Amino acid sequence: MQINWEALGQVFGVSLVVTVALVGVFTLGIVGAAPRKAQEQPDGTVAAPVAPNALLRTGAYACFALCAAAVGYGIFLIVS
Repeated sequence: MQINWEALGQVFGVSLVVTVALVGVFTLGIVGAAPRKAQEQPDGTVAAPVAPNALLRTGAYACFALCAAAVGYGIFLIVS
């Protein structure tokens, strides 16, 4: 039995890069969808958190869709 170390290294490298990229895209989606922290006013009161605007929400949804597509493609590769 011989191990093809070059192929194993390529699989490891691609898996590592794709995993880090997917986690990064998901993190961008979470950051884009999260409400912004409220600013403390000079008199000591704190305003309500600010909801993300439409552009940030759209970007967050695009990131989540990209993650779902990557997971779906991975499942497709496993099944086929």
